[in-house]
Amino acid sequence: MKRWPLLPPETTADARVLLLARGTRALGDGFVSILLPVHLGQLGMSNVQIGAVATATLAGSAALTLLVGFVANRIRRRTLLVRAALLMMATGIGFALLRDFWPLMLVAFVGTLNPSSGDVSVFLPTELALLPQTTSDQQRTALFARFGMTGSLVGAVGALCAGIPAFVSTRAGLPLPLAINAMFLLYAALGLIVFALYQRLSPAIEPHPSERAAPLGKSKRTVFGLAALFTIDSFGSGLVVQSLLALWLFQRFGLSVGTTATIFFWTGILAAFSMLLAVRIARRIGLLNTAVFTHLPANLFLILTPFMPSVELAVLLLLLRSALSQMDVPVRNSYVMAVVSPPERPAAASVTSVPKSIASALGPLISGWMFGLSVFGWPLVVAGTLKGAYDLLLLWRFRALRPPEEQKG
Repeated sequence: MKRWPLLPPETTADARVLLLARGTRALGDGFVSILLPVHLGQLGMSNVQIGAVATATLAGSAALTLLVGFVANRIRRRTLLVRAALLMMATGIGFALLRDFWPLMLVAFVGTLNPSSGDVSVFLPTELALLPQTTSDQQRTALFARFGMTGSLVGAVGALCAGIPAFVSTRAGLPLPLAINAMFLLYAALGLIVFALYQRLSPAIEPHPSERAAPLGKSKRTVFGLAALFTIDSFGSGLVVQSLLALWLFQRFGLSVGTTATIFFWTGILAAFSMLLAVRIARRIGLLNTAVFTHLPANLFLILTPFMPSVELAVLLLLLRSALSQMDVPVRNSYVMAVVSPPERPAAASVTSVPKSIASALGPLISGWMFGLSVFGWPLVVAGTLKGAYDLLLLWRFRALRPPEEQKG
């Protein structure tokens, strides 16, 4: 089988399946993250209720990720991913058919809906643990970059697709709520495609009996320290998930869904290609330095955005932020997988993902409450400040711990 051009050298066919599945999920995440506040608003829900639903999606992802961590030793990894794909199908159907707040809260909690521009779903820890074994240490960061780029690039197209319901409603006379419901059914259909893709994973994706997933051992202190710092960053990210940023643009500047979708399309494009640049930078200055020194200016742009007097300047800062804010994702994921032993990788992925998901789950509810008090954009200021503090703490705490490829001698 020929190597897929998107993949780096020394990479197996299973990596292609994982990237295709990531892209398919990102397409759905892209449009539902923008349509979610519109859909819930049309159902008569307040800003606080919209934030609560977004919080439920993230809290549910944390709970499911924790559950996966407990059963990972007993269930095949392909089986875990296939079952998550079935849950994605059920989530789309539930949001298309249900109308009341509490049933939607339940579906949001147990489902896979993602209100963020990044991936915070139950799929992620398993995929992160699998990716390193599909390539060499030298190509690991490049593969993580392509994994992240695929998500951002296709997610940007998905964000652009959020304008389809308004277009169909205007041109074909279809009621807007019905057109939005169709998009949630499309999300369920994408879950079916993901299900079929995961079925193509080879037996090689399962760990060798001698490398069965193990609980954290010698890496426990490192992983717990990273998880604690990631929690700070994720809480900040939760304050500005894409659904809430869309809500802010709707209310602060009166933007339409189509215009907002276009903005998030370009933020996604910038984020996608910046991940490839992150690989080159990491080869020169190291994984940790790349994560920190690209993330800090992105957070400064986020802090300044609410102070802009016009929508043009605010959008410009959001675009600049997007050109830098995701460069830390592939290098940070690669760093975590590099500083733990292969048997510890599933546990490390779960331990670092669960606190992040829990922390990010608190953000949307707080943001919804803050936006209900003022449309100024205080959540953006708080988020940027917290995330900047995380960058400095990460560099201070782990600057001496280098991955194998950066160790000399």
